[in-house]
Amino acid sequence: MAEVGAFMPEEMVQASITKKGPKQLALWVDLEYCIGCHACTMACKAENNTPVGVDYNRVTEVEVGEFRDPQQKPELRVYFVPMPCMHCGKPACLAACPVGAITKRKEDGIVLINKDKCIGCKYCAWACPFGHPQFNAEAQVMEKCTLCVHRVSKGLRPACVDTCVARTRFFGEMDDLIRLIREKRAERVSLGFVGGKTTTDPSILYTK
Repeated sequence: MAEVGAFMPEEMVQASITKKGPKQLALWVDLEYCIGCHACTMACKAENNTPVGVDYNRVTEVEVGEFRDPQQKPELRVYFVPMPCMHCGKPACLAACPVGAITKRKEDGIVLINKDKCIGCKYCAWACPFGHPQFNAEAQVMEKCTLCVHRVSKGLRPACVDTCVARTRFFGEMDDLIRLIREKRAERVSLGFVGGKTTTDPSILYTK
């Protein structure tokens, strides 16, 4: 099989997904190369057939720098931050759900909402520090990114990872991804989490 993106060999992906015992599957998003094309959003929407207004993978545009001071040369940079569910190690949404509709799978760490149990109270959305769970008005339930659990169970990557045209998304077991980041990027960037000061232990890794 061909190499995925610049760094992630296919055999490493498969070994990561099929690793025995409890693990935490995760995404690494390299923000340095994300071009904000929203292909991940569209692929996710098509894969999960979500209604208008429900997007499991939103891309946020972030502006950094200063440009308002007329005495200084403008220094402005825009980068894009895809925001899927963080599949936290300690999910606030799970703790907030009053009917036990949210679970975290021991075998891979994926956090899921059981739509048959969900009552659409929105407590999970209020509790989530990233505001990820979304209300499906048609079905009257909460929904969110599942890391394409239906694909992962077949040994496939999430649709957003396969679709990313800039190859900025990498999927695998948390420890494998951290090791890969350290090997490939340690000299240029530091490992960090979006919202890293929360107590929920997010499982989506970002570098920029």
